[in-house]
Order: sequence, then structure tokens, then C-alpha cells
Amino acid sequence: MPLWVLLGCIIFHHVVIRSCNVCPWQVYFTYYGQGWCGGSLITSQWIISAAHCYQPPRNLVTHLGEHDVTKEEGTEHHIQVEKICKHSSYGPLSFNNTFMLVKLAQPAQLNQYVQPIRLAQDCPTAGTQCLVSGWGNLLTDDDLPFLSDQSCKASYPLQITSSMFCAGFLEGGKDLCQGDSGGPLVCNGELYGVVSWGRECAQKGYPGVYIKVCNYISWVQNVMNTY
Repeated sequence: MPLWVLLGCIIFHHVVIRSCNVCPWQVYFTYYGQGWCGGSLITSQWIISAAHCYQPPRNLVTHLGEHDVTKEEGTEHHIQVEKICKHSSYGPLSFNNTFMLVKLAQPAQLNQYVQPIRLAQDCPTAGTQCLVSGWGNLLTDDDLPFLSDQSCKASYPLQITSSMFCAGFLEGGKDLCQGDSGGPLVCNGELYGVVSWGRECAQKGYPGVYIKVCNYISWVQNVMNTY
């Protein structure tokens, strides 16, 4: 079964559409005008996403304060990208360290619809309930549990590295899919994970795989201080 990494939508059995400011850190990228990936605003000018979402900065546009991507609702900010920094140890075949920072060409104007999220300093523990969000046309969200390292590695033998973790339900039914790559997994109001990869979408025995934000705190600070 193929891995997913790009171009798709969130899948839930029971989707709850909440107000458009429930995830004000959520970023939507378009590439030549087409929906591409997700991300998380962490300061007024920096976004975290997945390195496999990389495209030349001149062709990417960030959309903040979005809810319905098919129409303008008056809450959106559309900002060009100035610079993209992929992690130097990113492995495009293994998806190890698939982590990148995106610098906006100008700072976002923060308001109730556009707010940065704090980075988690600690890694989550098994059973922690986390909020995951992404798009079809509407921004949607739901709660997924953080899975144990043992369960994660059993689902994906020899593929899970120390930078990865799994979240979701082993029985399937709830998961993020391709177009949500790079988006946030939030636990207790902090960014713990970046949507990375999986096998099919919401399939039994194959939870979503995420990158651990806690492993990259120093790298994030170094990049932002440098640029």
C-alpha cells in the first residue's frame, strides 16, 4: 500500500466543524494557487511545516486566518514566503527529520483569527489527547490519542525513528491525509507534532505518523536567530 504525503484531506467518521478561530495558528499553503500543505504559525513571521512540503519560496503563498478555502470571509491574511530552511539531516526517502521553517516576507498581523502557538518543550506521553486539524474545503479538527512507541513501531516495522511518533486509532476511522502534511498536532495548547506520513488514510492498523517538535527546539531557535 502506498504512503501518503501530499494532496488530500482530513478524514473523520464524525467531523465537527468548529468556529474558524479554534485553530488560529493553522497555516494553509498554496503552490501556484493550488492547495499544497499545512503548517503552524509559531511567531508573527515564522511557520513550522514538513520538509517534504518544500517548494521554491517564490511559488508558495501562506494563508492565515482561513476557515473555508473556497471563499474570502474577511479573516484571511495572504502572505508571500521570504525564506525556507529545511533541516540539514532531512532524509527524503525515510522521512526522517522532515522538518522545516518558513519565514514570511512580512510579519502577520495578529488577532483572534491569527495567533502563534507555543512549542512543546517536552515530548507527549502515551494516551495524551491531542488536537489535530486540517482541510478538505473547511478547516476541521478532532482529538486523537498519542500512541505508545511500541504500538507505533508495530504498525510500521523498521520505519519509525527517534524523531517520529504515532497518533490516532489503531482501529482506523480517524486520521489526517495527504494535503494535511506539515500541519499541527496540539496537546494541552502546545505544538507537539508535525503531520508527516502514513499508509493509506484512516486505515485499520496504520495510525498517522508525526515529527516530534520537542526534538527540534534548539534547531528552531538557532534558525530564527540566524535569519
